[in-house]
This record gives sequence, C-alpha cells and structure tokens, in this order.
Amino acid sequence: MITTMTSKLLKTSALVFTLGALMLSPVVHAAAAQIPPAPDLALNAYLLKDFNSGHVLAAKNNSARIEPASLTKIMTAYLTFKALKSKHLSLSQNIAVSEIAWKVEGSKMFIEPNRPVTVDELLHGMIIQSGNDASIALAEGIASTEAQFADMMNQEALHLGMKNTHYMNATGLPDAQHYTTADDLAILATALIHDFPEQYQRLYSVKEYSYNNITQPNRNRLLWADASVDGMKTGHTESAGYCLISSAKRNGMRRISVALGAASDAARAAESQKLLNYGFQFFDSKLLYKQGQAIKSLRVWKGKENQVNLTVAEDLYLTVAKGDHAQMKAQVSSQDRLIAPIAKGQVIGRVQFTLNGKVVSERNLVAAKNIEAAGIFGRIWDSILLLVQ
Repeated sequence: MITTMTSKLLKTSALVFTLGALMLSPVVHAAAAQIPPAPDLALNAYLLKDFNSGHVLAAKNNSARIEPASLTKIMTAYLTFKALKSKHLSLSQNIAVSEIAWKVEGSKMFIEPNRPVTVDELLHGMIIQSGNDASIALAEGIASTEAQFADMMNQEALHLGMKNTHYMNATGLPDAQHYTTADDLAILATALIHDFPEQYQRLYSVKEYSYNNITQPNRNRLLWADASVDGMKTGHTESAGYCLISSAKRNGMRRISVALGAASDAARAAESQKLLNYGFQFFDSKLLYKQGQAIKSLRVWKGKENQVNLTVAEDLYLTVAKGDHAQMKAQVSSQDRLIAPIAKGQVIGRVQFTLNGKVVSERNLVAAKNIEAAGIFGRIWDSILLLVQ
C-alpha cells in the first residue's frame, strides 16, 4: 500500500509498458533465463552484489557473525574520509604517533613516535600496507583515543544500516565483541565507494607504498590479476582466515564481492575472482530512471498548479539475468485523486517490475516538486469538479 498520501486512495490508475533494456534490486529472483548456481567456493561465507541496484547475485552464510580482521579498516577509512570532508582533518596535517600506535602488534607501516607523519601518509599506510599502527594513529587523531573512535565506528555502523556489526578497535585485532557479517561488510563497502568516490579511486588501487624506506605491496592480488578490479581490502587472522572484499567494474557495471574465511592468501583471491566472473557473466545492470526524471504526470486538485510529475528519489537501477531485459514490464500505479498541498519527495506512487507475470522489484515514486494549495476560490471550484468526477 502506498503511504503518506495527501488524500485517500480511491482507485489506482496504472501505466504499463515493456522495457527494452533493464535490471533488478535487493533479492535474487527466479528469471526466464536459465542461470547456473553460484560456483562452489571454498569460503566460510560470501556475498556478491551489484553496486548500483543493490541486487544480491550470490550469497552463502551472509548473515552469520564473523570476525572481520583488517576489513575493519574500511570503517576506519570511512570515518577518516568523513573527517576530511568536514574539515576536521586535512591530508597534509601531521598526526602525533603515540606509544600505543607505535607498539601495536600485527601488520605495520612502521611509523615512529618522534617522526612527523601526515594524514595522507597514514591513509596510504592503512589502506595499502594494512598498517595497524596507521589505523590507531588515525583513530587517535580523530577521537583522541581508540576506544572513543570505536564508539564512533559503532554509531556510523548503525547509521549505515549495519545491524549486526560491533567494533571494539580500529584495526581488526581479535576481540570477542568485535564482529560483523558479509551483509554488513557489503553495505560498508558500497557506502565508501558511493560517498567518497575520489578517495576510493585515489587510494584503493595503488599496488605498493613506501614509508620509512620500507616498500610493501598491496595484499589484494586481484589488482594484478584482473584489470577491472580497483579495490578494496584484505584481512587475515588465525581465527578469521583469509578474507577479501573486492570491487570490479566492467562495461559500466560495478560488482562488490565479499569473500570470508579462505584457507590461504591465494585461495581468497581465486575464490573472489570466481565470484566476480559469475556476476559479470550471467547478470546485467542498467539505469532505468534518473533521479528527477519525469515518469508520469498526475492531475492535482485544489493546487496552484494542476499537474505534478512522478519521479524517483534516486537513480533507479535494475539487475536481471542476461537475456531477460527485453521481457521485463513496468507498471506505474498512482492516486486517482491527488489533493494539494504536495511536498517535493512525497511518496505518491509506485513502480512495479515484472517478468513473465512475477514481480521482481518495486520502488516508490515521489513528487518532483512542491505544489502549494490554491486560494479559496480555486479549492471551491475543484471541490465542485470532484463531485461530478
């Protein structure tokens, strides 16, 4: 049912048309084209999704609680990018290196307490070299202590919709209360690429980085193996196994793969490659409606204007099996009697996509502009007209 309408839904008017080029959203649906099952992968959990539509193309144990290891650093990076955007930090700003950051265990970029280091250097050290020391230095630079930064991480996780995630640190070092899921990691990866595309492009495809006369390679093997891969992050602890979130873009389509609990560095890369290839080989994604694009015009009663366009609140992509796009149909439903005032962005309709009679996706449609109420005589006149409708 369409909610937040300005008047009672008396009946539905509909516009049905066939789409010659298309795509789908949040859940995998059966389609006319025959799609083989996802490959059998040697992973404890995985998820593959389309970046634009959010359509999940393949998944296993994707809601199971897992240890994120250094995949945690994606959230540390996200909050650092947010601090840069708000001018709380600058890339050239020097960050003090604490004894805690200097002495942390695990992978390092080898920062030192008495040697100046910039935010930009720390970002390279954290993202490319997976430095735990860099992660803690950034956390302390933003929130004074890593514990307070962990609180910020948890707040941001809730804001992003990561409902099954809890952080205890900025590094991913093991802690019983430090956990997430493949679902939540995909949400985070998508958010970072969407919200900070320039930082993502600048940092996540860099293959090596040198600091303190030590050069270390990016641990994401797919950056060398697949030219379409442009990020994101590896992770490993004894308890988590070998993990990799990767993102690739081919023919204008981006896929995000989350591979968790592989047996080796080579295995996480190989299994991620299989997952990405599966997504690109068997599915297509296309832009159907751009944000603000007029989809249908509705009659408005008792308003200063008598027409308002239906549109989408954000670009609408759909993902379906290759070969199915020509058979997809879209049906637009809306109120028959729409009474002003109407607010821009107010839900006043819905579009439903079907394939061979089966619903594969639905989205709300919103008013493209504000429509103010007419003066008293205009409202009276339209009330009379409505009586004879």
